[in-house]
Amino acid sequence: MVRVKEAIVVEGRYDRMRLNSVVDAVIVETSGFGIFRNKEQLQLLRRLAESRGLIILTDSDSAGFVIRDHLSSVLPPDRVKHAYIPELRGKERRKTAPSKEGLLGVEGTEGEVILQALIRAGATLDGQEAVTTSPIVDKARLYADGLSGVPDSASQREKLLKLLGLPSKLSVNRLIDVINATMSEEEYQKSLHEIRT
Repeated sequence: MVRVKEAIVVEGRYDRMRLNSVVDAVIVETSGFGIFRNKEQLQLLRRLAESRGLIILTDSDSAGFVIRDHLSSVLPPDRVKHAYIPELRGKERRKTAPSKEGLLGVEGTEGEVILQALIRAGATLDGQEAVTTSPIVDKARLYADGLSGVPDSASQREKLLKLLGLPSKLSVNRLIDVINATMSEEEYQKSLHEIRT
């Protein structure tokens, strides 16, 4: 089992149980939308962010993005990393029907996929320092590369998100964060080439 230095924030207890089978880390639940009214829980997340850093790992559905955006707005941005699981269709074993959007959540995602999402987010593993890289893209670069603000940029962005195994609801700002945290210039260029051929 891989030890992760940062605390990991998930939506619920089944997500926490899934993560406990993949990593050795402090795992904190938001109780779904309960985080909006739980001041003590937010205070705990702030303390954890300051002392060890946080990784937010929510489902790739609309609710997961609402929770992620809320946490991003109330926690210190320099102490928070974002891990994203891909949009995978299906239903969790314990459920009788798929979710409203038909997507697997963290609890239904394979352990290796979760671990790779944490690594791409810059998790500090086994006491090692997290790898930090210089940013390679910003909004101007996405514009110049046809991924934002130009005709057909939405469909190009959608292709890139699919190629990278990222949620289709990822905003431009979050896409910039993910690219800068997980890709080299060469990997980015290769991905651009792939979506255009």
